[in-house]
Amino acid sequence: MAKKSVLSQVDLIDRLTLQIFVATMVAEHRTLKKKPRRELEPMDAPIPADNGSPTPDPLVPLGYERKDTASSLGLLVGNVVIGFVLQGVLGRINRRLFARRVSNIGGGRFSLLKAMVVWDFLYYWNHRWMHEVRLFWGNHIAHHSGRRYNLSAALRQPWSFWLMSWVYWPMPLLGFPLKATAKASQLNLLYQYWIHTEAIDRLPEPIEKVFNTPSHHRVHHGANQQYIDKNYGGILIVWDKIFKTFAPEVRRVRYGLTKNIDFYNPVKVAYHELIDIGRDVASAGNLLTGGFFIALVLIQNILFKGIFRTMFDVPGVFSVAVMALLMKIYLQGSSQG
Repeated sequence: MAKKSVLSQVDLIDRLTLQIFVATMVAEHRTLKKKPRRELEPMDAPIPADNGSPTPDPLVPLGYERKDTASSLGLLVGNVVIGFVLQGVLGRINRRLFARRVSNIGGGRFSLLKAMVVWDFLYYWNHRWMHEVRLFWGNHIAHHSGRRYNLSAALRQPWSFWLMSWVYWPMPLLGFPLKATAKASQLNLLYQYWIHTEAIDRLPEPIEKVFNTPSHHRVHHGANQQYIDKNYGGILIVWDKIFKTFAPEVRRVRYGLTKNIDFYNPVKVAYHELIDIGRDVASAGNLLTGGFFIALVLIQNILFKGIFRTMFDVPGVFSVAVMALLMKIYLQGSSQG
């Protein structure tokens, strides 16, 4: 049986996505132009401390800015291109794991609904670890680097997402076929698009209690001290409430990083933190650390016969994940930069 090409796997939702992005961003831009807007604070301006008042600050949007939006679109293009390049490799890993599944819970009735719930649960931990482990933060920082919050910010997708692919390996092992996991991933990501906006204030309380909303996700993008490491959920906010990482939107959000960047080049935005990590590992104070991780890679090359298999086959990707977790000991990260 002939293998399907990558392009042949693009479905109707994929084909409509670009038009939806363009139409909704234009509509949001026009809506925000009619509202009172606040000025973007200077990059080094101090973030006001929480004054303890329970009364929420009014939502006053920042709107769009050309360079910021162009940077977001550039990051999206890079993410899509790299995704197409790696789709075959990541799909092969998924299928091999599915062939060794330990359960068939992912099959049968309501397979897609089950896949979406499990994916969303794993996404919570994926997202949380991207903030807690510096190597993973080096991938995710691109998404948080924008200092404005609008629908284009949702398109600031990272380019080293493959670093976290192992988080979702339980799904094929539990019997979720590749088609179900891919659809759950697609719908989870698309859900998160609309919550990147200041055009929508708080929603009715029953929705805010269960689902991730624009208000909850504005908190997640905040560099305010009380908002750092909060609201990791994808579709459901209940995971944050269960695992004690939830914070409501009260004080006005200062978007971006605790140490903001002053460049818009998508390549630099995507890789600047990973380059900084490499410099730290190679520095005099971390020579032992760097040697340790290089030794692990060389051992994997010997054990699994070649660099390609080391990096992209199941044992190799697992070893990369283990190295990343060990690196936390030496290169502890800090969310929001």
